Amino acid sequence: MLGESFRNSCKIHHHYYQYIGSKRISKTWWRKLLVAWIVVWITVSVWIFWYMSSQAFEKRKETLASMCDERARMLQDQFNVSMNHVQAMSILISTFHHGKNPSAIDQRTFARYTERTAFERPLTSGVAYAVRVLHSEREQFEKQQGWTIKRMDSFEQNPVHKDDKAPKALEPSPIQEEYAPVIFAQDTVAHVVSLDMLSGTEDRENVLRARASGKGVLTAPFRLLKTNRLGVILTFAVYKTDLPSNATPKERIQATDGYLGGIFDIESLVEKLLQQLASKQTILVNVYDTTNQSCPISMYGSNVSDDGLKHVSALNLEDPFRKHEMRCRFKQKPPWPWLAITTSIGILVIALLIGYIFHATMNRIAKVEDDCHKMMELTKQAEAADVAKSQFLATVSHEIRTPMNGVLGMLHMLMDTDLDANQQDYVRTAQDSGKALVSLINEVLDQAKIESGKIELEAMQFDLRAIMDDVLALFSGKAHEKGIELAVYVSDGVPEMLIGDPGRFRQIITNLMGNSIKFTKKGHIFLTVHPVEEVMDSIDVETESSSLNTLSGLPVADRRRSCAGFKIFSREGSSHTLPPSSSDLINLIVSVEDTGVGIPLEAQPRVFTPFMQVDPSISRKYGGTGIGLSISKCLVGLMNGEIGFVSIPDIGSTFTFTAVFSNGCSNSNDTKQQKQRIKNQCNTTPSEFQDMTALVVDPKPVRASVSRYQIQRLGIHVELVSDLNQGLSIISNENRVFKMVFVEQEVWDKDSSISAHFVNNLQKIESGVSPKLFLLGNSLSSSRTSTATSGAYTLSVITKPLKASMLAASLQRAMGGNRGNPRNGEHPSLSLCNHLDGRKILIVDDNKVNLIVAAAALKKYGAKVICADSGKKAIKLLKPPHQFDACFMDIQMPEMDGFEATRRIRDMESNGRIPILAMTADVIQATYEECQRCGMDGYVSKPFEAEQLYLEVSRFLRPTSNANL
Repeated sequence: MLGESFRNSCKIHHHYYQYIGSKRISKTWWRKLLVAWIVVWITVSVWIFWYMSSQAFEKRKETLASMCDERARMLQDQFNVSMNHVQAMSILISTFHHGKNPSAIDQRTFARYTERTAFERPLTSGVAYAVRVLHSEREQFEKQQGWTIKRMDSFEQNPVHKDDKAPKALEPSPIQEEYAPVIFAQDTVAHVVSLDMLSGTEDRENVLRARASGKGVLTAPFRLLKTNRLGVILTFAVYKTDLPSNATPKERIQATDGYLGGIFDIESLVEKLLQQLASKQTILVNVYDTTNQSCPISMYGSNVSDDGLKHVSALNLEDPFRKHEMRCRFKQKPPWPWLAITTSIGILVIALLIGYIFHATMNRIAKVEDDCHKMMELTKQAEAADVAKSQFLATVSHEIRTPMNGVLGMLHMLMDTDLDANQQDYVRTAQDSGKALVSLINEVLDQAKIESGKIELEAMQFDLRAIMDDVLALFSGKAHEKGIELAVYVSDGVPEMLIGDPGRFRQIITNLMGNSIKFTKKGHIFLTVHPVEEVMDSIDVETESSSLNTLSGLPVADRRRSCAGFKIFSREGSSHTLPPSSSDLINLIVSVEDTGVGIPLEAQPRVFTPFMQVDPSISRKYGGTGIGLSISKCLVGLMNGEIGFVSIPDIGSTFTFTAVFSNGCSNSNDTKQQKQRIKNQCNTTPSEFQDMTALVVDPKPVRASVSRYQIQRLGIHVELVSDLNQGLSIISNENRVFKMVFVEQEVWDKDSSISAHFVNNLQKIESGVSPKLFLLGNSLSSSRTSTATSGAYTLSVITKPLKASMLAASLQRAMGGNRGNPRNGEHPSLSLCNHLDGRKILIVDDNKVNLIVAAAALKKYGAKVICADSGKKAIKLLKPPHQFDACFMDIQMPEMDGFEATRRIRDMESNGRIPILAMTADVIQATYEECQRCGMDGYVSKPFEAEQLYLEVSRFLRPTSNANL
């Protein structure tokens, strides 16, 4: 059977599913969402990879551009420095060679000068000067120089070697208008002396542009003579000193004296430049002459294919005609973009993990949905099985209770006839057996309610002390038979009226007292009720020696150990035993102490387990089902309490439990009305006893306190003494008047001479009438006679256990009242008050035996009873106007059940409302709730006793004028 927690869990899941949608989550929907999630995040990861890679590429590109521009700038700056020095040298030649006559410069001087100043021209590999010679001046020039002007192009075809000092095999320069033979040259290029610069194609064009523009001009890259390395020649024209700065090209040509050329070995120069930057990241550098864009000329670098990333930096070499640029690329391929790869993969992995979590969550939700639907189906099946079980139990209970009601009712009626002793004993045995069967049925039904979680508590006002009296009355017979002492003590701190479920509270105490009676052969059973606060204040001051200070004087199990594990006595629980907002709540602690056989240590852990006996032989020897304590523990839990026990084999057991009730005295008006109603019904504290004083003689403090508690309930002041001599001294010497003296039988029988002396002196008291003497006895012999004699003095014997109603009746009889001793087994209230004289009551039941039993029970109280065997007859009899004061209605009847009959009766009523009380063998909660819904006023379960019918109907009827009060 499913528990309440499982049903709550299913309700939570059900509300959750209603929140996310009225239908179950579609698997297709969340799978599409999952696929879309994965696709989106793959796209995002690819974009992140592309973005970070492009950022790395741009950074690499910027680095390359910065490095390339840096190298181009350095090459350009150093070229400009060299060019400036070449230009300065042209001015020097113009000044000291052409401006002096004779010339101050010769080949040796020029060579030495250029060699010493080579560091100022780091990019030039050599410097040479060619003079302008007209054709008319050639012959004289050659004689003056001592060599013939040679052709440049023949030198290019047959270059000299490094160890050749003079070009002897070169052809003379052809005849032309003018010549430009080299007359001065640095030693590194001394082999060009006598060569005609105008006879070479590149040199001629270079020379003509230089003299016309007045600026330095560069040749196209070509293989240098002798070194065969790529290079260029920077040419400056040397003019006459009187040439104006704004001369025209024609004037410049006419004023030209010669041409100074600087030879640049581009390859070696760029390599030197790159060596200066060797510590930095290495890149590949190419220098191009891009004068012809369609076919650029490589001046430096290799033609190795690159990775597509390159940068072009422009080179401004001060020649407006020729264009140059530097192209750079990294020597190595770019590294893998690990940052982009790891970042994109990491994001993708996180997204996939989220997707997986989402997938797992949705799968889990789908599984929980499936499980919940399965559980809901199982719950429905379990509830159906529970309903079937409840119906089965109700049917079985009804079918058993109905005949049992007839059996017990007839036995009760039989007891009112004239029977001999054996016949009475047989009837009592049959009654006990029938009641035991009914008790067993009640326990099984309660256990079923506990398992299904359907047991509920009522909240009604009740008198706890009256319940204690009922429990005493229930077990007093068995206590007398066994010769054990039975007593109840309720602390003055317990309110007179409480609000709670008196039936379930009585059931707990009855279970505990029943076990104690069952397993106790000698000694006592002591039931105590205290507020928890009193026990908490006094529990710490108790001592071990108090174990013998008991009701019967026998040792008992220490009560403190039975509640040692309670939360209210722990440090955590002591500060908040009750909710702070509920000031009217009362927390009671109830103990049942016995001197029985005790519980073996190995069996104590399973005491509260349903259907578990201490030993299989226990059930055969003592009887019982083993579920009473289990039910009690559940009921204590419903009352927000705790239950525990302590048991010592061969010593006894003490069971203690707590329960929380509301203070029934909080509403003063309701309390006064309720107390007045109880007094009117039971009259347990007659006004004639108020303010009287009594003396109790008992050497045992616990037993004396019990006697004082019961006597004080009648409004009598009580004094306690431990022996007869002390009692006689108090009665004789003090000024107070004692109306009665209660002597414990143990004291009375201890010494007959002392008892006689006490009686004689009691008769001699001069203060008016001598007090009445009562003997408190606990034996069967004492219960058979209500009086005893001691010499000429008559003693009234009161049999324990003491109850306020019994004490009142005994005192009234002994002190000359008209009230007699109640009949054996009859509730005192029934002999003291009666509400049914002359009342007309209708009983409706399809079972003739039940009609006879109920009618006889109500007639005992003076009621006029009319019987009907169907609901339809009841409707006819109760059709307004009618003379009935109340109606007992059976539930299960043919043709028309009690529910339908009650509804129709309520529909017919216009002015007055007749009390309709259910009288059924169904005791399940559903039947009780249906009774309330259809308009019934009360509920009596079968089998019932006469007192039950009387008490239930008397709640709705006022006493009649002819009642025997």
